[in-house]
Amino acid sequence: MIFRGRIRAALLASAALSAVLAGCTLGPDFARPKPPAVDSITGQPLPAKTQAADAPGGGAQEFVKAMDIPGQWWTLFHSEPLNHLIVEALAANPSLQAAHASLRQAQETLAAQAGSQYPTVGASIGASRDKLSDVQSGFPGVSPVYNLYNASVNVSYDFDVFGGIKRQTESLEAQAEYQRFQVESAYLTLTSNVVTAAIQEASLRGQIAATEDIIGAENEELAVVHSQFEAGGIARTDVLLQEANLAQQRATLPPLQDQLTQTRNQLIALAGRLPSQDGAESFELTAMQLPQQLPLTLPSKLVEQRPDVRAAEAQLHTASAQIGVARAAQFPDFTLSGQAGVGALHLDQLFLPVSRLANLGANATQTLFDSDALYHKKQAAIAAYDAAEAQYRSTVLGAFQNVANALRALEFDAEALKAQLAAEQSAADSLSLARLQYQAGAVTSLTVLNAEQQYQTARIALVKTQAARFADTAALFQALGGGWWNRADVAQAAASH
Repeated sequence: MIFRGRIRAALLASAALSAVLAGCTLGPDFARPKPPAVDSITGQPLPAKTQAADAPGGGAQEFVKAMDIPGQWWTLFHSEPLNHLIVEALAANPSLQAAHASLRQAQETLAAQAGSQYPTVGASIGASRDKLSDVQSGFPGVSPVYNLYNASVNVSYDFDVFGGIKRQTESLEAQAEYQRFQVESAYLTLTSNVVTAAIQEASLRGQIAATEDIIGAENEELAVVHSQFEAGGIARTDVLLQEANLAQQRATLPPLQDQLTQTRNQLIALAGRLPSQDGAESFELTAMQLPQQLPLTLPSKLVEQRPDVRAAEAQLHTASAQIGVARAAQFPDFTLSGQAGVGALHLDQLFLPVSRLANLGANATQTLFDSDALYHKKQAAIAAYDAAEAQYRSTVLGAFQNVANALRALEFDAEALKAQLAAEQSAADSLSLARLQYQAGAVTSLTVLNAEQQYQTARIALVKTQAARFADTAALFQALGGGWWNRADVAQAAASH
């Protein structure tokens, strides 16, 4: 009882001493970097709205300052097949599952490290049969053999006088935070890739449909040309030119179909399926709605919203804590240990008062000479922090660049769609006129051929320009962080840890 009281007193004293010495924690105290001191993301002011065009996906988009982003931002496209595919991808994508597993690993490592801040208690029990030598017994020719039984409880506590354990725990906390934002990055990348691939599929389907329409019109035109040739109204060269043009149009179809197949395979893989497990969902631009309001995030908020910036900040925090770990390693370690137990030569005497044993001790260790190894480790930790700080600034620069590019792209996409729609209408009118003039004998077949090629180019370019508005809208939501802070599952995960 007396010994147990001494152990408790020693532990209480050690806890009090640790509290007193808490101010001795070495290394820099981490402070979050301040956001860039700028008022806008783009160099030039954005218009309040983009231009509009009378075509699918041609509506004007309004830039709304400080507009929040929903956690499921892809639902703004109002595509049920897209919503269902993303739900499936979030449940089955292996890259996202790997990110979640890495987060759990970091959290368990942190939980293990947290135990080092408390005393370690162990127990042991043993029995042995021993024989003393003549020298040990002190009686030549007499070598007694005896049994020894023992049981004990051992307590050990490391005083974190200079904060090495605290800084290591802080470092692992930052690592867990880093993995958390790696999960958010994986989540955002996955959902953005699904949306982008769906838009690409819709674009390719539109291009294929336009090409098939053009091929159908060229077939009809070829039939007319054949009739005119058989009637003796045109030369054989006109027929050959039309046949060559039709063959050229048909040759553009297989590459588009190949791209569509590859895009479908990409979507299937993102959903965690094999290529042979293609689903029934398909995507058309006409079945999607272009979001009419777009967020214009404040620069001070962007660094809060971007998962990659928050992950880089967590790495910077880790590097800062490691400086403290390296600095504390240059100072002495203090350990308090104690043992209480029993020992006896006979098992029935093991728990008698006379069999009790105990010891209490303190230990201090200090490296006296290591050829400056600890010094250079500290300098390496400082260099690692400098590298992490530079990487953080680089990530912030990249984030602002991404958002500025997406905002400007949306502005120019709207202008391009309006211009491309006019070009497509002009090319269609020119082709209709060229065909009428050709039938009247006013122009040659080469004029018609040129008009047909211009119309095909304009028709395909119009579909691509329509798709670009959808794709760049998705890119903006991705560049702004994707609204992870509004996801219910994130709040639940944060509350559980």
